[in-house]
Amino acid sequence: MQISRRALLSIVPAASLSAVAGPWRARAAGRRDAAAPGTAADHATVIDNAVAVLAGTAESNARPEVAAKLTAIGRTARTRLAALDGAGPGELFSGVPLGTSDANLTTSFQYLYEIALATRAPGGAAPGPGDDTAVRRRVIDGLVRLHDDYYGDQAKGYYGNWFNWEIGISTHLTRTLVLLKDELAAYRPDLTATCVASMDAYLRNGKDGDVDLDSRFHTGANLADITTNRVLQGAVLGDEARIGKAVADQLTVLATIDPYQLRHHVTDGFYADGSFLQHASVAYTGSYGKGLLTRVVQTAKLLQGTAYPRGGDLVGTARDWVVRGFAPLVFEGWMMEIVKGRGVSRTTTGYADVAEVVEAVVDLSAHVAEADATALQRYVKFVRETSRAAPDPARFVSPLSVARYADILADTRIPAEDLNPPERHVAFNAMDKTVHRRPGFAFALARSSPRISKYEYMNGENLMPWFQGDGAHYLYLSGQDQTQAYGVDYFATVSPYRLAGVTAPVETRRTVPELYGGLWYDNPERGFTSSSESQNTYVYFPRGAGGLSGGARLGAYGTAGLVQADDAAYAAKRAGALPDDFVAYRNARATKSWFMLDDEIVVLAAGVGDPAGRAVTTTVDSRVAPPSNAIALTGRLRDGTPWSGTGTAPLAWLRYADATQGTAVGYVFLAGRRPTVALDTVTRSRRAVRLSNPDAPVTRQVFSVSVEQPAGAPPDSMAYALVPHASEGQLMAYAHGPVSVLANTARVQAVRHRGLGLTAVNTFAPGTHRAGPLWIDGPASVILRETPGGAVSLAVSDPTTERDTVSVVIRGRALRAETADEAVRVDRVPGGTRLRVTTRHAYGRSFTAALRGR
Repeated sequence: MQISRRALLSIVPAASLSAVAGPWRARAAGRRDAAAPGTAADHATVIDNAVAVLAGTAESNARPEVAAKLTAIGRTARTRLAALDGAGPGELFSGVPLGTSDANLTTSFQYLYEIALATRAPGGAAPGPGDDTAVRRRVIDGLVRLHDDYYGDQAKGYYGNWFNWEIGISTHLTRTLVLLKDELAAYRPDLTATCVASMDAYLRNGKDGDVDLDSRFHTGANLADITTNRVLQGAVLGDEARIGKAVADQLTVLATIDPYQLRHHVTDGFYADGSFLQHASVAYTGSYGKGLLTRVVQTAKLLQGTAYPRGGDLVGTARDWVVRGFAPLVFEGWMMEIVKGRGVSRTTTGYADVAEVVEAVVDLSAHVAEADATALQRYVKFVRETSRAAPDPARFVSPLSVARYADILADTRIPAEDLNPPERHVAFNAMDKTVHRRPGFAFALARSSPRISKYEYMNGENLMPWFQGDGAHYLYLSGQDQTQAYGVDYFATVSPYRLAGVTAPVETRRTVPELYGGLWYDNPERGFTSSSESQNTYVYFPRGAGGLSGGARLGAYGTAGLVQADDAAYAAKRAGALPDDFVAYRNARATKSWFMLDDEIVVLAAGVGDPAGRAVTTTVDSRVAPPSNAIALTGRLRDGTPWSGTGTAPLAWLRYADATQGTAVGYVFLAGRRPTVALDTVTRSRRAVRLSNPDAPVTRQVFSVSVEQPAGAPPDSMAYALVPHASEGQLMAYAHGPVSVLANTARVQAVRHRGLGLTAVNTFAPGTHRAGPLWIDGPASVILRETPGGAVSLAVSDPTTERDTVSVVIRGRALRAETADEAVRVDRVPGGTRLRVTTRHAYGRSFTAALRGR
C-alpha cells in the first residue's frame, strides 16, 4: 500500500505538491519580478485579512452576538493596562518579573498584543483611559523596552523552552506589528524591521534565520505556527520572498505522512487512517492537532483574495482532517483523553478543546463547497446540542467566527447531524489508538509500540503518566458530564497504577522532578539537555518495546491486540546505554486483546505477571464520581448468590450504577481470578499531576474493580466483558452466552459472539493458530462474520506492521469472493478456503473480502 499516492487528501496530491509550492519557492529565490502587478496589493490584503480575523470588522462587531467577545477583549486590555501602570523594577507588567523567565517574557509580549488588539477592534472594545493613539504608543514603547532590555541581545536570550523563543514570542510580537502597522510607521518606523530581524535570529533550529524542513523542531503544528508568523512578517515588511517561501513551507504540512517514504525524515502530521502525531511519536490530535487545524484554516483566511495558493488548497485538506481525524475523537462535545498527551493533566477541559475545533469548523464551512459546508454546519449544531458545556463563542479567537457561529445556530434549515455514523469503529493504528462508538457510549483505547510513545511528560506536566499507553481505556457514557468522569480530576484522584484497563506492578515510582530535582534529567555530557533527542527518547515520551500493537476493523466491529513490555528507557538502561544515575522502571508483562462489538467490549489477557516477581494488579475499570453522587454496586456470585458492596469475591458479574448521573456499567467475568471491588473517597490536589496547576484539592468517589496477583505468582490469564448501560437482567443473560472464549493464551486469543455470528481472533506468534473455523498463519488480527443467509465477510490486518503477507484459511465449505480488496487473493484449498492478504507497507490497515458459497 502506497499511502502517499493518496496524500494531500482531497485537494493537493502528493505528486503535485511541488507544482503547487514551486512558484512560491521561485518567488522566494528572487526569480519573480519584485514589481510584478498585485504584489503590494496582496500584502495589503493579507494585513487587512489578519486585522479582520483578530479584531473583527465594523459589520461583524455590530452584531449583538459578538458583544460578549468585544467585552472580553476590552476587559482583558484594561486589566493589562492596570498591570502596566503598576509594574515594579524589572517588570513591564506587575507580577511578571523579567530577566530569567522565558515564560514571563512571552507573557509580557502577549499582554502588549492584547492591549493592541482592543485598540483595533471596532465597536466598543477600546481599553481606555485615553484615546487609542496614546494607548497604541504605550504598546510600542513597551515593545521597545522588551526588545532593548530583554530580547534584542541574542547572546543573552534563548534560555528555557525553545518554543517560547521560536514560536510563542514571535506569534504575539508579529500580531502586534500587524495590528499597529500604521502607528509604527508614524511613530517608530524602524522598529518593525528590527523586531523581525531578532525573530529571525531566534530561529536557531532553522537555517539562516528561516525554516528548515529538515529540522525536527520545524514540523507539523510547529511548522504551521512559524510559517504563519512569517507570512504576516512578510506582509508588514513588503517582503515577497519571505511570504513566498513561508507559504510553500506551510503547504508541506498538508501532505499525508507515508511512513515508508518520509519527507525530510518527518513523522509529524496526519496519516492515511486519520492518525496525527507530533514530537515524532506522540498521539496528539487533541492538542497539537487542533493547533495545526486552526493555523491552516487561519492561513486560508489570511490568503483569501490574494494571488497566493487559493484557500481551497488548504481548507479542502483541513475538511478531511475534521471528518476522519477529529470527529471520531469527539464524544458529545468532549475531546477524548487518548490524544491529548501531557494535556490530560491541565485544568482546561475536553469541552474547551472541542470549542477550538468548532471555531475552525465554523470557518471552514465558509470556504468549502456547498455540500461540504452543509455537512460541517450540521456538525457544528450537533456538537452544540449534545455537549454538556457548549462552546463559548466569547472564547473564539475571531469576532468573525463568533458571527458565523451565530448564523449557523440561527439557521432553522440546518439540522443537527454528526459527522460520525451512529455505529463506528476507527482503528487509528498509525498512532496505536482505537475508538469504538455506539449510540449511548464511546470506548477509547490507548496502546503503544516501538513506533508510538507510551505517554508524554514534559515541563512538569503529566507527572505520573507511566501506564497511559499500556491499554488504558476511557468509557464515555451518553448524557454524562465528562468533567465528572474524566479530565484532570480523574488523573488526580485515580492511582496512576490503577488506570482503567492497565496491568501494573505493585510498586511506588517517583516523578521526574522528584528523581532529578528539576523538570528534566540534566546531563549535557551524555546528551541530556532540556530539548535534546535523548531527553525526548528516554524522559519526555519514551516508546514501547513490545513488537505488536494493532487490530482489524470489519464494518463497525473491531479488534485490538497489545503485547505489553518495557519502555525504551528501561531497555536502554538494561543494555548499559544510559548513565548510572538515570532511573528507569521495569514494566509488568501481559498479552491482551480487545474485541469491540455492539453491547460489549470483551477483554482477554494472558501471560499476565512480572518477570521480577512483584505483585501485579490488572484494573478492569476505574470510574470517578462526585462525593455526593449515589453509587450502587450489585452483582451475582458464580453460584448465583446475590452480592453487593465491596471486597473480593468469585463474581459472575458486577453492576456499577450512578443514580445521580443516570449511568451504569456492567462487568461480566468470563474466566480468571476473583476480582476485587473497591469504592473509596479520595482527596488530592490537582497539582499532584501538574506543577503549574492550582494547589486546589479535589474530592471524588473512586470505584475500581481489579484482579490482584500476589508476588511470585506464575503468569495468569483472565477474560471479562465491559457492558455499557447494562441492566441486571442483561448481565444475568451472559451466563448462557452470547459470548464464548475460544482461546486465551499468549499465542492466540479469540472470542465467538453467537448472536452476531462473529468470530474475532488476535494471534501473536509465528506458526499456525486455530480458533473456531479459522486457521491463521503468524501474528495477525482477523474478524469473520457469517450471516444466516450464507454470506461471509472477513477482515485481516497485520498488527506488527512488518509482515509482507498474512494467510488465513476458513475451514468448511468452499467459498468464492464476491468482492475483495485488491490486496486479497482467494483460493480453494482442501477442507476450506484460503485468503492470502498482501500487507506489505499497509501500516496496520485492514483488508476485507465478502464471500459466498460456491
